[in-house]
Amino acid sequence: MNTLPDWLELRRAGGPLIVSIPHTGTEIPPEIEARLVSPWRARKDTDWWIETLYDFAEDLGGTILRTRISRSVIDVNRDPSGASLYPGQATTELCPTTTFDGEPLYRAGAEPDADEIALRRATWFDPYHAALAGEIARLRARHPRIVLYDCHSIRSVIPRLFEGELPVFNIGTHSGASCDPALTARIEAIADRSGMSRVTNGRFRGGYITRHYGNPASGLHAVQMELACRGYMPERPGPVAEADWPPPFDPAHAAPVRAVLAGIFQTCIAFARG
Repeated sequence: MNTLPDWLELRRAGGPLIVSIPHTGTEIPPEIEARLVSPWRARKDTDWWIETLYDFAEDLGGTILRTRISRSVIDVNRDPSGASLYPGQATTELCPTTTFDGEPLYRAGAEPDADEIALRRATWFDPYHAALAGEIARLRARHPRIVLYDCHSIRSVIPRLFEGELPVFNIGTHSGASCDPALTARIEAIADRSGMSRVTNGRFRGGYITRHYGNPASGLHAVQMELACRGYMPERPGPVAEADWPPPFDPAHAAPVRAVLAGIFQTCIAFARG
């Protein structure tokens, strides 16, 4: 019997690949939305259309886990202790109070307090990770090695977070600790053959999911892929506004990156089975 909450999507498959999609949710409970400066602002930093971009994963035998809850409610890819993943650099919290651009999400005095953050963690963060841990255990019982692939995207230019224009493919392996270097090298080679820009363990080295679960010695290889939005959608450089963000998903624009990602998934599965 499926006992998962209705905001949590899980599509099980039997292959040695788990696809985590933690930031495409847009649902915000009404009692939280009423305290926001702007519902659009709270959704601006969504990883737009990533669940559509990667919808081929199930056909390849990948298990897909996705939350429909907005990252502005709670970010399931942040350390639940509140510790920063990138000390000394701008980032957002477990329950964000600002956008990536530093704009306030809540009206003055309406930010969540410690008790509310704890409740949000119990309501949404803990169930996501319980489901993820359960799928890891299920597939580790079948396969000597599995790959956990964490899917993300971000606007190409956000001066508060990084200088200049972000590469299209941003591979994160917790500076090599979460994934076998041989698999990382294979993923890098596929990205490089595309002719699009790529960096490994640059500004984005992997969030909580990659760092917490990745353990190559035990057969669990975790990789985060942060895509610059221009790689798969018609993104205009510079600040965005409610009237033009996000642009609609364009399959033709996304096709080249989608083909690269399919090759990466096939390589991850072959590595796990090899």
